[in-house]
Amino acid sequence: MFEVVLLILLVVLFAVGRGTGNRIDRLEKEVAKLSEQLQMLRQSPDAVPASSIQSATGEDAAAIPTPGEAAGSQQPEEATPALAAMDAPQVVADGDAVAAAEIADMETLTPAAPAPAPAKESLESYLGARWAVWTGGLALALGGLFLVRYSIESGLLGPGVRLILASLFGLALIGAGEAIRRKALPGIAALYSNAMIPGILTAAGSLSLFGAIYAAHGVYGFIGATAAFTLLALVAFATLGLSLMHGQALAGLGLAGSMITPLLVSSTSPSPWTLFGFLTLSLVATSAASRLRSWRIVPALANLGLGGWAFVYVAAASPTELTPVTLALLAMLAASAFIWPAKAFESVPQGEQPSPGAFLRVLTRPPLSMAKTLSFATVLPALAMLIAAVGSDINPFYVMAALTAALAGVGAGRHSMVWPALFAAIGAILGTALQVQIAESLLAMLGNSMDDAVAIPGIAFNVMPISLGLGAFFVFAGLFFLQRKGGGDPLLATIWAGIMATAPLAIAAISYFGYGDYGRDWAHGLYGIALAAALLVSAEMQVRGGRRDSLTLAIDLLVAGSFLALAFGLKALTSGLTLTLLLAAAGFAYVLATRLRDWRALPWMMVAASFGVLARIAWEPTIVGPLSLGKTPVFNALLPGYGIPALLAILSAYLLRNWPGVRVRNALQALASLMGLLTVAILVRHAMNGGVLTESVPTLGEQSIYTLLLTGLSGVLMTLDLKSPSPVFRYGSMIAGCIAALNVLFLHLGVLNPYFSGESTGSWPFFNLLLIGYLLPAAAYAGLAYYARDKRPQPYVIMLAVTGSVLAFAWATLSVRRFWQGEFISDWKGFLQGETYSYSVVWLAIGVGLLALGSRFEAKSIRLASAALVLISVAKAFLIDMSHLEGVLRALSFIGLGFVLIGIGLFYQKILSNSRKTEQAGNEVTPGSGPDPA
Repeated sequence: MFEVVLLILLVVLFAVGRGTGNRIDRLEKEVAKLSEQLQMLRQSPDAVPASSIQSATGEDAAAIPTPGEAAGSQQPEEATPALAAMDAPQVVADGDAVAAAEIADMETLTPAAPAPAPAKESLESYLGARWAVWTGGLALALGGLFLVRYSIESGLLGPGVRLILASLFGLALIGAGEAIRRKALPGIAALYSNAMIPGILTAAGSLSLFGAIYAAHGVYGFIGATAAFTLLALVAFATLGLSLMHGQALAGLGLAGSMITPLLVSSTSPSPWTLFGFLTLSLVATSAASRLRSWRIVPALANLGLGGWAFVYVAAASPTELTPVTLALLAMLAASAFIWPAKAFESVPQGEQPSPGAFLRVLTRPPLSMAKTLSFATVLPALAMLIAAVGSDINPFYVMAALTAALAGVGAGRHSMVWPALFAAIGAILGTALQVQIAESLLAMLGNSMDDAVAIPGIAFNVMPISLGLGAFFVFAGLFFLQRKGGGDPLLATIWAGIMATAPLAIAAISYFGYGDYGRDWAHGLYGIALAAALLVSAEMQVRGGRRDSLTLAIDLLVAGSFLALAFGLKALTSGLTLTLLLAAAGFAYVLATRLRDWRALPWMMVAASFGVLARIAWEPTIVGPLSLGKTPVFNALLPGYGIPALLAILSAYLLRNWPGVRVRNALQALASLMGLLTVAILVRHAMNGGVLTESVPTLGEQSIYTLLLTGLSGVLMTLDLKSPSPVFRYGSMIAGCIAALNVLFLHLGVLNPYFSGESTGSWPFFNLLLIGYLLPAAAYAGLAYYARDKRPQPYVIMLAVTGSVLAFAWATLSVRRFWQGEFISDWKGFLQGETYSYSVVWLAIGVGLLALGSRFEAKSIRLASAALVLISVAKAFLIDMSHLEGVLRALSFIGLGFVLIGIGLFYQKILSNSRKTEQAGNEVTPGSGPDPA
């Protein structure tokens, strides 16, 4: 233990020594600068500008020790007569006036000799002078502490005598340090002026006094708590008071001694009240001294020390007394809020708007070390209490709530305390989640017996009021900052708006899932609605306060948080169809609010509501549950559950057609199209499956309706794009057509094909499953391709035309098989000779028809499809008909093929001949267009 403490103190001494050396070097430079200006004043008072004198004698010069205070410094005796001589009037004869003026001008223009640069300290001086003194001071300090410990372990003298000797030893060291500082020993002071001898001796004496007083009370009980507290306070204040003259180094050593003293002087029955009272007093005194000197390192170390002691005590002590720990941490927060940091750190860049780089800069605002240490020292012990302090004197969750709320208050009161604000929100959320998990675990261990659970001290299994109150506190703290400081600090105001929008809602959600009534929870429901109203009121207050332009992003966050809170409240109060409809209606209400306010976040809430409805549908497609869903086609709970949100989305897109935000318009248009299609599709599936929604694979007839819906949606979006150009309509129409084409490829021609699935095609000759599954989609694709000409890219139009042709070909082919095989056309039945011949006839007829159609509309893609179909027929004739057909059917197959091919050739010759004539006519020179005969 002592080796570890020695190593820690050596590291501290080295760090403090480096800082002290830098400060001494700076003071030497300032002294040289003042000496140079004094020399110029001696030569001519007008040679030195007044601004230079003011800067030299201002704040920087104030840091230089006054005569009689700096070790080894002597007041120059010649300075006063020289200054007096300059102030005295000079009598100059008239004849010598000009010469005197010329001499004065020459002296003024003559630059003063530059002051010699201070000699750099050698390694020998650094090690010999400074480290020797530092190590000696450390040895003296440890000697005093070891003397206290020795008083416990041996019995050479009585305990009281040994403690008195240790106290006298500490007082002697402090007196020696003060004597050197006051030049009582000028030789030593001059020899080791950079070694900080007074501060080292004072620190060693302070440590000895700390140990002696603490042992007198905590170990032997010679003095009571009041006397010990008073004596420790006197020593702490005296040490810190002396540090105001010796610098931050002495304050750091005194603080380190106060934090390490309880480790060196142990007791069999330590009192947490004494321990944390002593630590709190040291921290408060350190904060007061740091405010006077604007120190940053020492108060940060004080926070870490107190927070570390609190964490170790909570983790190790059993049973745990949380009251003194809580009061000590609250005192630390109060000291940070009201004592330190000073208002000098409240300078904030005015008008800096939120951006990723700006948010990174706001996280590094000074004093960064103070803000981070304060956050860690508060949140970590608070969370540790929830885990390790079961059975304590007070409920750990109450302590966690109080500490995080106080930390949030500190964050709301300072521009520089962004870390406490963030850590308070994170700590409150994690603490609530830990409390819920611990309560559930304990209830499970006790067999869900609430009577046995209540008997456990320090544990409350339902902390819903405290958690909801903690969330409400974040709203008030954030509003406090927005109103007082938000206009001048948009960055931190935006962060606070995000905290207001997320932290209370997250805490309420955790509380609801841990303690809420999933049927209907009035407490959480009304809390969500009240939170939504509070956030909207906060946004309105920023607008009315003239901060609309500077806090645009903050207002957006408040609006988004209000909608999420409202959705949470509706979830707690309602379920099923009512929740779905109210969620869509809430989003539509925010759209209607755009008529009153032009906040850019309002329309996005309808987008969020639509996603919420889609999430509800994904979670429960029947909206009301499978048992409550009626079997009546169309007129059932699906119609309002899907239709009304879709209708509201369509109406929202229409109302916002002139809204300046393009992205939100596109998003609403896409969601309206999707939800409208989904409504029709779910009603079709419900009707096609006997009023029951299952996860079974749809039939060909049902899938055909979905394909028709997609092609229809593509056409509707194309029409909307022509009337009101929009990338959603433009790309959405093509995406819908491509998805429908994929359905044709994988479902119509593959999985759901009656030839593979064996599904019945129906008993009617023409009006059967093949008509619905193939011919109607083929006609839809043909019409869509014709409509998309000159409106969509040519490859997309060709894809539509080819898809329609493939569907028509499949319908004709499967109809031939149905003619020969009957209602069931499964592949296991094989092929008849007449069926095989019929395929050739039908395919050639389709090819000729496509050729004529392509010639009529001058569609090269249709003519190419005709050529492909004719080639397939030729391949079939030579590869299949030649081997499977016999007799007259084989001959007729090839004869028919030959006539058709000759006819196609003649037809193409006619087409090509007409094309050449048209080209030649176009190349002829029209009358009057040639060269002028004249």
